[in-house]
Amino acid sequence: MNRRPWVLGLVVALVFLFLYAPIAWLALASFNSSRSLSRISGFSTQWYAELFDDTRVLESLELTLELALASAAISTVIGTLAAFGLRRAFPGRGLWTVLLSLPLVVPEVVMGVAMLGFFVKLAGIPLGFGALLFAHVAFSLSFVVVVVRSRVSGMDARLEEAAADLGASPWTAFRTVTLPLVAPAVVAGAAFAFLLSFDDVVISSYLTGVGSTTLPVFVYAQASKRGISPEIVALSTLMVTATALLLIIGVVVASWRARKVGSTAQLVG
Repeated sequence: MNRRPWVLGLVVALVFLFLYAPIAWLALASFNSSRSLSRISGFSTQWYAELFDDTRVLESLELTLELALASAAISTVIGTLAAFGLRRAFPGRGLWTVLLSLPLVVPEVVMGVAMLGFFVKLAGIPLGFGALLFAHVAFSLSFVVVVVRSRVSGMDARLEEAAADLGASPWTAFRTVTLPLVAPAVVAGAAFAFLLSFDDVVISSYLTGVGSTTLPVFVYAQASKRGISPEIVALSTLMVTATALLLIIGVVVASWRARKVGSTAQLVG
């Protein structure tokens, strides 16, 4: 491998080709002038025009964005507080850590059935936005805790102690020292929660009610009933593009914050 470094580059290129070639073909087919997905006959944006004229798509998109934003906000607040709570040792911390990590490994089908039985049958929450919000917060919370806790566990506690020694109140120390240090992780956790809620299909399909169909569930239902139409291909392309842009923005913001904190530390040092 050391004598032939191009082999490693070829393997990496093949892996990326395997991962992204279907998505690239999907984006290319969304601009096809014909309804065929196997043969490109020309360039056209008619499928995007028809997509934006479909009121069902716009209503599903509005509901999905509202649900994702609400779920991300609630999950970020609760998950950040939980991460700070798990920072300190207390009896049963290991058990709480395991319980918070379970949604990461439990199959989505199992979670969907469990949440349907709990929220609807036991708690009496009707199918729709409320049940979807509770469910999305429940499975997004673990990701926020894991991301924020990884940053919190690596913090230097002496910085907070120094702020307290200089006369800062607990709230001032948190606002001026702790929060700027964990802000990249909080933003990353919020982005994870938003994307998980925005892209979820399996769990949402169990809790969707009349007039509360999320966009991924709508896409899946349309593809199941009518096959893969050009409108669905165009919609899928937009969803992939939006997800990629959010991830890129999150990475850029996190990198910028990390460089800013590093530059400040060098100046202080």
